[in-house]
Amino acid sequence: MYAAIPFPPISPELVSITIGGFELALRWYALAYIAGILIGWFLAVQAVKRDRLWPGNVAPMAPGRVEDLMTWAVLGVIIGGRLGFVLFYQPGHYLANPWEIPMIWQGGMAFHGGLIGVTTAFLLWCRATGAPMLQTADMMALATPPGLMLGRIANFVNAELWGRPTDVPWGVIFPGSRAQDCGQPAGELCARHPSQLYEAALEGLILGLVLIALAFFTRALKRPGLVTGVFAAGYGVSRFLVEFVRQPDAQFQSPGNPLGLALHVGGWGLTMGQLLSLPLIVLGAVLILRARRHDPSPDARPA
Repeated sequence: MYAAIPFPPISPELVSITIGGFELALRWYALAYIAGILIGWFLAVQAVKRDRLWPGNVAPMAPGRVEDLMTWAVLGVIIGGRLGFVLFYQPGHYLANPWEIPMIWQGGMAFHGGLIGVTTAFLLWCRATGAPMLQTADMMALATPPGLMLGRIANFVNAELWGRPTDVPWGVIFPGSRAQDCGQPAGELCARHPSQLYEAALEGLILGLVLIALAFFTRALKRPGLVTGVFAAGYGVSRFLVEFVRQPDAQFQSPGNPLGLALHVGGWGLTMGQLLSLPLIVLGAVLILRARRHDPSPDARPA
């Protein structure tokens, strides 16, 4: 038996009350979304309040318009995240049980689907208001990592989306993780990588601090698309790396494909998370290279 950390006794529900036979609960997952939105809104407002950070010393919008954009973005995240999970990860289940698609309180949100949803909402909002797209995208990229970090922590609290079996000293014994899944005899404990916390650190905390430093302490926002490119590439690389220790979705696993690879040839391949992250890495690199050609001088006009 190897050393491991027992899963802490944390309830997924922060508060639960019953009124008239109906149970109302505030879950950590919902609280993470709310807190992430509020922190993101604060960062976005602080950025647009500082005209000197932007091309031509003109912010892409007034601080009061951030709230309107965030409303569109939240709807895009929720709708896109849910539909992304349904289409990318469990299409067969939801095709057979379509009434479960709106049940987001049961879990099941995909970041890549949420990204598509928020991008669609963002493009529609920019088109309707005439806001400069790349600069608005930079503001939104700056605001996103806090929500990612808190969401991954909520995944850990919910004991979901855990990692592959491991014998590292910081492996966590999640409830419901069976001994046979780790190749252990019956009765033994199965420790797994706390991959949710790896993602919280990489795509949330570290990436968020990098973007804050670029936005507020360098002239990165004067190069439209640079902050967005760093976010896209940073998230893509972070997710790609964590996928090596993250437990793949059950629908991709089989006796001939124990690693749960969505694309594999001769035992080598990529998980679904890695496949979906590759376009982000490419997009991020393209935006970074494009932005580096933009004149960052204070009197450069917005693109």
